Formats: sequence, structure tokens, C-alpha cells
Amino acid sequence: MTNNQVDSSVAYGRPHQDGAVLGLFTDWVRRTPDAPALVDGARTWSYAELDRLADALADSLRDRVRPGDLVGVCLDHSAGLVAVTLAVARLGAVHLPLGPRPGERRLQAVARNLRLACLVGDPALLPPAHAGGEHLPLSAPLAGAVADPTVVAAFAPAPAGAVGAPAGTHYAVLTSGSTGTPKAVAVGEPSLGSLLHWYRELTGLGPGDRHSLLIGVAFDPHVKELWATLTSGAALVVAPEAVRWDRGALTDWWRSAGITVSVLPTPLAEPVLDRPWPTGLALRHLGIGGDRLRRAPGPDVTATVHNMYGPAEATVVTTTHTMAPGADHGTGAPPIGRPVPGAVLLVADGAGRPVPRGHSGELWIGGRCLSLGYLDEELTARRFVPAPDGVEGADRVYRTGDRVLMRPDGVLEFLGRLDDQVKVSGVRIEPAEVEAAFERDARVRRAVVAARPDRAGGVQLVAFVQPAPGDGGLGTGGPTGAELLPEVRAWLPEQAVPAVVRVVDAFPLDANGKVDRAALLAAEEETRGAGAAEEGATPTERTVLRLCRELLGRPDLGPLDNFLDAGGNSLAAARLLAALEEEYEVRLRAPQVLRQPDLRGVGRLVEEKRPSAVAAS
Repeated sequence: MTNNQVDSSVAYGRPHQDGAVLGLFTDWVRRTPDAPALVDGARTWSYAELDRLADALADSLRDRVRPGDLVGVCLDHSAGLVAVTLAVARLGAVHLPLGPRPGERRLQAVARNLRLACLVGDPALLPPAHAGGEHLPLSAPLAGAVADPTVVAAFAPAPAGAVGAPAGTHYAVLTSGSTGTPKAVAVGEPSLGSLLHWYRELTGLGPGDRHSLLIGVAFDPHVKELWATLTSGAALVVAPEAVRWDRGALTDWWRSAGITVSVLPTPLAEPVLDRPWPTGLALRHLGIGGDRLRRAPGPDVTATVHNMYGPAEATVVTTTHTMAPGADHGTGAPPIGRPVPGAVLLVADGAGRPVPRGHSGELWIGGRCLSLGYLDEELTARRFVPAPDGVEGADRVYRTGDRVLMRPDGVLEFLGRLDDQVKVSGVRIEPAEVEAAFERDARVRRAVVAARPDRAGGVQLVAFVQPAPGDGGLGTGGPTGAELLPEVRAWLPEQAVPAVVRVVDAFPLDANGKVDRAALLAAEEETRGAGAAEEGATPTERTVLRLCRELLGRPDLGPLDNFLDAGGNSLAAARLLAALEEEYEVRLRAPQVLRQPDLRGVGRLVEEKRPSAVAAS
């Protein structure tokens, strides 16, 4: 390697090792048939039992699902999800995880645009064509921590123009799309197998280990959780629902379930790292990813922590930075690290040339980790481009749109996005997709979505909606911005639903004639700051209001506002739970908070649960 190459922002992962996926699971079935493979609530399945269950499901579908067919799976974390995933792989079909409630209209868009062999899930939640079509009952397990009441394979004719998966696809996953329709990324078995081999080696995952199944099912890291465990001889443990937003419930579950390796989305990991590390954990490795990690583990953390970065287009993880237990890792944001085996990284300028180390640019990714592309060939051609001259080991590269800097030692630091795309609670969001969801409503002429930082260091979406002419318009006897949200939620994942919706008469323009989002946000700040919001009637109520105003960036909140309608979601609820525990030593569950009609009700709930209230009674 020449000095010029050393000085340029190009980095190569060490040589990768190929690895099978389904074949390795089958090997463990043969070698350790009685070892635990899956734990879901009080029920445990051995490798042999899980193998038989997957075989039975595959046999049920064999006459209707062919190799290469897309199978949409609308299941939550459950033994059923694991068995269906194995069955689809056994048929040589393509697993498309959609999550239990992907949004009614979003799911309809998927069924309209993708050539699905079938949708698997609860028939009550399927789109009309599939809900009213032919149903094949599946013998998926119904018991467990989170179980679907009924599981069927639903069949409907593929619409004209629907697209399928390219040859060699192992699984597909949706990402946000600027057209209002989510993009589907196709990943091949060689890329996944290479990733799994690296991850098993990184964590030492093997027989006797217990790995969590916790990441949201529509989010591609859950594929790594599932397959890495079942190809290592370890046991996959399904996380209870409360664990996903309550750090206390999470760490208690790690302890009681004996979890040794786990993966967390960044918004859940940070509150865990903010508190003293729990004692009595068997946890050896903790992977964190999905968003920029803003703090390093403290010296009391007894697990090795890995800060992981990677877009779905590069098979879950592209870089990692490992932080050993007990060491001083500083107080700043940890870097995203070095490339995984087989990955080729390039920090490029606007012309696609590598920038010198120490300079920022766009991250381009090539090598073994690359996906096959999108199910949309035209989009694939735009985002997956030929590798620049002089870059070895990569014929093509994926342009991430992420701005990074490669330090002189080859370690990457994440700086943000180059385009309008933002990350909200660890999920990549195209503001244009959110705008399109509003504009599907006949009452809306135009919507503009802008992002602003929230008090917790994350990002919050604000929607500005211009009413359509006629019918009185919004805010003049017609529905309010908040009343538009139920329809919008049907099109979007939870993280993409704006925290605030404002009705405007017109949009300010900048010097180039484009909508001035900065001016909109500045006016929103003035609106939020105008007038004094009503204060609570008790000290506890006032504290709840203060915390919610800070978390949601809404100083106008009053006691009678509803947490969800004010822009709250499950991750905001997790932060509120952590703050209330810190303030009052109360352990609440997110469903308790989300069920309250207003913030006054949250205050009463805290009063009821406070130790002083118990003592007084």
C-alpha cells in the first residue's frame, strides 16, 4: 500500500469468512438435538423440537410457496416468528419481516407494490385483499411472552406491475422512501453468512449462551439476533414486551433470563448506560446500534460494549467500535469504528474521490457486506454505483448519505446526514415519506416536515400542514392537525409520526424559492413560547408536566393534555419512566402511562405508587 493510499480515507476490513445460514442451524439440530434453541415465556423448545416445528410449517406452505417467492411476515417477537422464519428459509423463499402492526395503509402499499406469495399473520390485521382471500391456518405456537392469537398464510393475486425479489435473495427489509412508499432492500445469503460468522467470533456466541430476541421485528438487526443464535448452538430468548421501553424491566429480565449476549437500539441503551450498572448480570457482550451513541459505558459496566453502525443496504452492521469493560472510554460520543471483515469503506467528496484522512465526506460502502440492492432496479442503479478507480475489493459501492470522518488511525467518526433524511429513535426517516402520508388526505393541500433536536439529544419531527381549499379548511371548523394523525399513523412506522402538527396558511420561501424549514421551525418556537401554560395542581403533577415538556419539547403542555396526542411514543415513555424513577423511586410500566387520559392522570399514578403513599396507607 502506497503512502497516498494510507493517507486517503479508504479502509478495508480483514478477510471475511463465508458461512452458511440455514445449513448451520441444521448442523446444530444434528449435533445437539436436546439443547435449548428457543425460550419464549415459560416454554422452551429444543433444537430438535424447533426443527420439527419449522418442518411442519414448511410442509404446510410447500405447495403454494416456491423458491425465490416473497413471504411477508406480520408477526411480533414470538416462537411463531422464529418457526416461520426457519420455514421460509427451508423453502428457499424470501423472508420479508413487517412487524405485527406495520400500519394499515403501509401494509396495503406493500401488498400493492411487491409480488407476495402470501402474508403470514393475524387475519384481522391483514389488508383487504388478503383478509378476504384464501387463508391457510398455520400451526404456529400460540403460547409465549408475546403471541399472536391466530396465524394464517393469506393468499391474494399479485397486482399487475408488482415486483419480486432478485435471484439469490435470502431476506428483504423495508426502509423509508422519499416517494411515500417504503423501499425494500434485498440481502443475499453470502452477505448474511459472512456477517453472522463475524458476529459469532466477536461475541464468542456458542452452546450455553442465551441471546436476546428484542430488536423490533421490522428492523433488520433482529435478523442478526435470530440467525446468529440459531447458527451457534446457543438459545434464543424472546423478550417480554415491557422490556422494549423500560430500562428497569430490561435489566431485571437480563438477570432473571440469564442473558449473556444482547443487542439494544441506541435510544434504549443510553438510559441503561446513564444509570449505575446492575449487579448480578451474566451479560458478556452488548451491541448497540441504530442511532448515534452519545455516551460511552462507565468503568462499572461489566459487559463488553460494541457501538455498531450499518445501513440495511450493507447487511445490518458495517463498522464496529468495541469498548472493553472497566476501561475509561472518555465522555464524548464513541466513534463508529472500523470495517467488519470483507467491508470496503470510502469517505468521498462530491465527485466521488477519497478525501484525505481527517476530512469529512460521504461514506461509501463496498465489499462482501453489500446487499443485492433494492427491489426497484432504477433506484438500485442510482444508489449502488461503480467503485472509484483505485479502490480494491469492490466492484460497486453504496452511497449512504451519511457524513463521516476517518481519523489518521483509520477509525470512523459519525457526523450526521448529508441529505434531508433523519434518524428518529434509531429509525431512518425520509421527511418526504411523512409529507406524502399527510397529503394522501383530501383535506390537506400540502405538508412540510422538519426535524429539530429534542431535549434528550435526539430528533423530533414537526409537521406543518396547509389545508386544501373549501370545506372550511383545517382550524376553521374542520378537523385539527391532531385529528389528522390517526390516518397518518396508518401509513407510517411509530417513529415517523410527527410529535407536533401545526396548521399554516402558507409556507415561507427562501432566496431560492424553496420552503424555508428554518423559518417554519423558528415560528414554531415562538408559538411554543407564547403564553404561559397551565401549571399542575400538586407538586407531583408539576414535576410530571416539567418532565414531559422537556422530553417532548412542548413547553405549552398542560395537565389535561394526552401524552400520545402531544407527540409521545413508547421510547419517549421509556425516558419518562426513567426520569420518574430517578425523581420519586417509583417503577411504572409504559402501558400504565400510555393508558392515562391526560398528564394529570400520570401525576395521580405516580402519587399512588410512591413509597410515601404506601407508608401513609
